[in-house]
Amino acid sequence: MGNREDLLAGARRCLEEKGYLRTTVRDIATASQVSMAAIGYHFGSREALLNLALFAAMDEWAATASARLAGEGDTTEARYADMWDRKIRDFGETRWLWTASVEAFVHAQSSPALLATLAENQRQARRMVAAQLRGVPEDAVPEEDVRSLGSVHIALLSGVMVQTLTDPEQAPTGRELAQGLRAMAELLER
Repeated sequence: MGNREDLLAGARRCLEEKGYLRTTVRDIATASQVSMAAIGYHFGSREALLNLALFAAMDEWAATASARLAGEGDTTEARYADMWDRKIRDFGETRWLWTASVEAFVHAQSSPALLATLAENQRQARRMVAAQLRGVPEDAVPEEDVRSLGSVHIALLSGVMVQTLTDPEQAPTGRELAQGLRAMAELLER
């Protein structure tokens, strides 16, 4: 690997061990065994390097998450509950990734470039999730589904992730989420 790849690998290790906000230039240089000056040369800044490492990790997760979107069970509700149970387990197994993403969101409130990138990623995620839930290609998803189904699922994903990170023992199960959505739908029918 060259210095650029070593820096990306080192930044990822730092994200896993220290998180987004506590990782310093020195930490990355030490983890990658590359000089601190190389960060500026290859990436321009610590933030740019950490962003690339974080987004690469999120892309890896998303590539495997689409396989987890289809759950197992005899009914749509059972498959949906199973999918959520797997996502909730995943939040615990990749805690560092979710903590780093929350830290990046907090940092983005004072970083317009990062905020714009996160917003674009969120728009893409809405479409991807709506397509996966509907079982259609992304280009076949109506904008209404992107804005409604995709947005609701992303909101659930974010909320369940935060609940799982905060209090894993009391985080909802997939069955509870499915029941809650059914109860919400019934309330909306009134």
